[in-house]
Amino acid sequence: MSAVIEGRPIGLALIGSGRMGTFHAATLARRIPGARLVAVADPAPGAARRITADLGMGRDHTDPVEVFEDAEVDAVVIAAPARFHADLVVAAAGAGKGVFCEKPMALSLADADRAIDAARAAGVVLQVGFNRRFAPDWRAARALLDNGELGTPRLLRSVTRDPGGFDPSRVPPDTIFNETLIHDFDSLRFLNPGAEAVEVYATADALVEPAWRERGLLDTAVVVVRFANGATGVAEACFEAAYGYDVRAEVFGSGGMATMGDGRRTGMVFSDAAGRTVETARSDQELLADAYVAELAAFVGAVRGSAPPPVGGEDARAALAIALAAAESVRAGRPVRIEEVAK
Repeated sequence: MSAVIEGRPIGLALIGSGRMGTFHAATLARRIPGARLVAVADPAPGAARRITADLGMGRDHTDPVEVFEDAEVDAVVIAAPARFHADLVVAAAGAGKGVFCEKPMALSLADADRAIDAARAAGVVLQVGFNRRFAPDWRAARALLDNGELGTPRLLRSVTRDPGGFDPSRVPPDTIFNETLIHDFDSLRFLNPGAEAVEVYATADALVEPAWRERGLLDTAVVVVRFANGATGVAEACFEAAYGYDVRAEVFGSGGMATMGDGRRTGMVFSDAAGRTVETARSDQELLADAYVAELAAFVGAVRGSAPPPVGGEDARAALAIALAAAESVRAGRPVRIEEVAK
């Protein structure tokens, strides 16, 4: 693919124009050197046109097939609802397009395998949107692991607390594992390089929206993940934090400890008669804006052939296996080995 597109901007199409898709569209149009937003597709009437009109570029479509048939499109960015991800990855790969897919790449391991196999068979780039790998704190901690300064990981922790305000009627069962904590599961893997999860024990409840408990909505969870190298990771999530969007992580190793993230909007601390105050980020796009840009820049580089995608389909499959084991652990009330869900 790199020989075909050498010397010209990478033509990119966006599929899905929701909150994340709209943010990605602006990034592709304005923040990625060597990239060009060619098209936007969304089945909702007028949704794609709203984005192309706001940005002043790109063709709008209601059918993703039109994107796959567009010769000017070298690669696609998938930001549709999660239940469509695997099929869209397979279709894009079959059309010879490079693929960036928001997490989760699939909702079952069988679908994850379909997506991975399709990209491999077509020889196209497949990258998944685990943005924390691109955040400066996380990259710095991984560098300490890679150069040996942190030693061997022993205990790991990853936290996601959303700012709240969600509509419980639009949250499918197991979302806290498949779409929220899946970031944390990937973060734990990223911070424990070379070791895979072997067993998961999870507990979860509906503490933000108790009335939805009987309908399967769990909004608060803690997951203990045991890895093959003996390290233990703890991932926790809640759908509501009164103080904003909170993402943090910690690695305690034989050589020391690294901590990542503190939720601050800036490093400023205001002191007055009432005490000290810091401003906290209120959304993922605010707290991790640079990481979102960096992951798409890496994708464009991978499509051009300058480097392999830094987080691929196999990473997405491994994180999904942990998520599926966590959901099963809550239902069964016991630890679940990864091999149980991988059958």
